[in-house]
Amino acid sequence: MNKKTLNLTQGAIIAAIYVVLTFLSQMVGLASGAIQFRLSEALTILPVFTGAAVPGLAVGCFVANMLTGCALWDVIFGSIATLIGAIGTYFVGKKKLYLAPIFPILANVIIVPFVLRYVYGVEGSLPYFALTVGIGEVVCCGILGIGLYKVLNNRIKW
Repeated sequence: MNKKTLNLTQGAIIAAIYVVLTFLSQMVGLASGAIQFRLSEALTILPVFTGAAVPGLAVGCFVANMLTGCALWDVIFGSIATLIGAIGTYFVGKKKLYLAPIFPILANVIIVPFVLRYVYGVEGSLPYFALTVGIGEVVCCGILGIGLYKVLNNRIKW
């Protein structure tokens, strides 16, 4: 398989898995709102393995947000946050694995509170939303993401 086909296939699979995991989180009411626990965010560790994960995660977030009924500005800014996080993970994660989750965590902690407050009009302060979103991101990107890395490392040829 040539490199372009492989990258496209990997990106598409990552996007599809992101959508499915977001739907699972949505089914139990944890994919959106002030308290977010998106299982799909664990996938933000994947740019450590392959650059194909960067567009895969951004597209997956975009599609998941569209299909779960998010507002247009949430679709746009949520996808941008995921893209920023994935790019940071790609460039730093290979050298400093334990810094890899910092980028998606920070991107979401900075962007999502504004979406909650100004797009959805959720009552509460920006620092409160940063805290609640941040806790969910630390669990999903940090703990679950690093766990996913440990499971996949040396088991899959990227």
